[in-house]
Amino acid sequence: MPTEHQSLDGYLSDFIARQHVFFVATAAADGHVNVSPKGGTDMLRVVDGRTVAYLDLTGSGIETIAHVRLVNRITLMWCAFEGKPNIVRVHGSARVIPKGHAEWEHAYAQFPDNPGARAVIVVTADRISDSCGMAVPFMTFESDRDALDRWASSRDDDAMNEYWGRKNSRSIDGFEGLVLQDD
Repeated sequence: MPTEHQSLDGYLSDFIARQHVFFVATAAADGHVNVSPKGGTDMLRVVDGRTVAYLDLTGSGIETIAHVRLVNRITLMWCAFEGKPNIVRVHGSARVIPKGHAEWEHAYAQFPDNPGARAVIVVTADRISDSCGMAVPFMTFESDRDALDRWASSRDDDAMNEYWGRKNSRSIDGFEGLVLQDD
């Protein structure tokens, strides 16, 4: 049975900070459910006891942003692959701050510079819980991947905007995705 918490303070925040990967789940009311793995050193911040922000990096899809625009329900999950078993979930709503938005510079300043950054996702928790995770396997972290960094570093702003327009403007269900102007 999960334990509900009023805040991410203390051991939950410490646990989240130690994890190398987390998962983001969203769904459209009349479309696909999406689960995306996210990772990379310093790509997520616990902003306060009920707020988490993460740097959304360029990918071949845009489901999370499209679903947040439509339904605005999101769940983040962290699993302990090392050490004591634990699973932490944050259920809530989110705000998308895309590159070029009036708030971009302030939001992006929380993170290390990343050539693949396309948005900051700010999640406000409605429910925070943890559970045992005793069936989650042990796995050893080797390193962050640098393939996206290398790929994005080889493109200028025009090339990235073209890619985002081609690959990130619509979800697989045809819903609006990444919007590059102030919204």
